[in-house]
Amino acid sequence: MSRMRFNMILLFNVFVSAFGLLVVLIWASNPPLVDEDLFWRKPLIGSVFGLICLLGILAAFIPKQCSKSFHFHGNSAGLDYNLINTASHHPDCEEFSAHIIHTKRRKFCAACTGLILGATIALIGTAFYFFTGWNIENGFLVVLAGEVATVFGFFQLRFKSFVRSMFNALFVLGAFLVLVGVDSLTESLMADLFLVALIVFLILTRIQLSQWDHSRICRDCTSPCGIGDARRK
Repeated sequence: MSRMRFNMILLFNVFVSAFGLLVVLIWASNPPLVDEDLFWRKPLIGSVFGLICLLGILAAFIPKQCSKSFHFHGNSAGLDYNLINTASHHPDCEEFSAHIIHTKRRKFCAACTGLILGATIALIGTAFYFFTGWNIENGFLVVLAGEVATVFGFFQLRFKSFVRSMFNALFVLGAFLVLVGVDSLTESLMADLFLVALIVFLILTRIQLSQWDHSRICRDCTSPCGIGDARRK
């Protein structure tokens, strides 16, 4: 895919994501009256969202596969694969220092660490709300807080290390709060399914945004590692 086409798709997806969140906020401010008595609605939606969280955690724990999705592997440009840090799935390069959390012995991807934290907390909340009868008092405020947290997650590219990690955790928690808030307001299966679809779309857009950021860093870098040369082709 050409760089221009990828940028256009990313721009379109960001616009659709913003529009979707705005529609949900308007929807939550004046929720439709729905008369449904589906005892399996909450367990079903909770199971689907829980599965999304589990898949996200699994993806964050297999950085080698993640690095392939970011296009650091799998090309024929003569890259030195040893430059890719296995634990953080980022190049061992100063330009990517903001993306990595350094400990005394290891390096971790800040984004993946945050996503694991956020998804774990969201799983706990999912168990309480969707499976134990936990109720929400003010659904609109929950939706509003969730949308703010989700938007913060998209701005994680502007921050470094632990702050970046926290913003990624907020991204997942925000999605959970939006889903829970809308469910409490509408008690509608169709509304829940729409939210799940929107959340998946937000996740894919978030991944594309990271791909764009990684490509931009390597494209503007003059290091002789070979990754930047591959990105510029």
